[in-house]
Amino acid sequence: MPTPVVNINPASFRADPYPTLKRMRLETPICFVPQLDATLFTCRDDIFHCEKMIDIFSSHQPGGLMTELMGENMMRKDGKAHRKERIQALPSLSPKTVKQVWLQQFEAATDTVLNTLTGRAQCDIVTDYAMPVSAHALRNITGLLNLSVEQMDAVSQAMIDGIANYSGDDSIEKRCREATALIDQCIDEIWMEKANCNKHSLLYVLRQAGQQIESIRANIKLAISGGQNEPRDAIAGATWALLTHPDQLNEVLNGKASWRQVFEEYARWISPIGMSPRRVAKHFEWSGAEFTPDTRVFFMFSSGNRDETCFEHADTFNVNRNTSSAISFGAGPHFCAGASAARALIEEVALPKLFERFPRMRLNDDVLFDGWAFRGPLSVPVDLLHS
Repeated sequence: MPTPVVNINPASFRADPYPTLKRMRLETPICFVPQLDATLFTCRDDIFHCEKMIDIFSSHQPGGLMTELMGENMMRKDGKAHRKERIQALPSLSPKTVKQVWLQQFEAATDTVLNTLTGRAQCDIVTDYAMPVSAHALRNITGLLNLSVEQMDAVSQAMIDGIANYSGDDSIEKRCREATALIDQCIDEIWMEKANCNKHSLLYVLRQAGQQIESIRANIKLAISGGQNEPRDAIAGATWALLTHPDQLNEVLNGKASWRQVFEEYARWISPIGMSPRRVAKHFEWSGAEFTPDTRVFFMFSSGNRDETCFEHADTFNVNRNTSSAISFGAGPHFCAGASAARALIEEVALPKLFERFPRMRLNDDVLFDGWAFRGPLSVPVDLLHS
């Protein structure tokens, strides 16, 4: 049986993919989208099961955008090769290291950012708070303290745009290559001054593990592409979600719901990481769809997280929801290696400290979101001292 073909409007899909994804789930849960040159999986259980089939849906994509633009990192490897590099990164990203090393640095940097906002009447949560909080955390974790917070955000965005550039825009590719060149330059500078590199940083532990320099470069770029924009967007987006749902905000402030519940539900509702690509390694059939070798599959995490068969009233934000079935960080062996760091930064530091410092904060304008492969608010303008 041929896989159904579904055409999309790329601009509308980027502005808000959720209505289209909902129709796909209900009518054509596995479908080929010509505008993306990929077959999309949109149902949670299909994604949950098939993402683990690495012999069929392979992360190894020699000609993929991420590999071409950023190098072959651990996310583009399977089996032993993937496990080896993931284990090598563990001393920097483990829950123990996050708790014993990074959490204190997250708190100090966040307090510094909050101090810059004290006395201001207004700010943009995206650029004035979430961006520097996320960037400071990532500078420490990667070891690239020679990147400013503005540079960290810019290179991350350029890479995110580059690896989602399925339309082949030359200007987007150019910015991405300029960003990766700057990261390589910063790695080289730190590499020559090994003594100045934090021993818990990703750069240090990968070097100590004997990982080859090209793999180190690729994995540092992976950490930046996944460790800046997504926490930034989750901090700003969750802030907006709470400000637009004041009853739920009150539950959190009164201790009836936790900051962890806020983040987990936000990441389900508006997934910062919307999809993960795979290459079909061999002929396969699933749920009536036929897959041929070397074609492309997108596991749509954002769609799976709104699957009506798993989540009641899936299109609504509800901090009291059971999110145990969510696949916000992935579902297979490529489950996000930085999940512990992201959770600690957002749940234990960024969100509680922001609302503690500015308990009268209110939105002062509309908020627009952008993106389908990666999604977040473009701006979250607030009055900090609302009377």
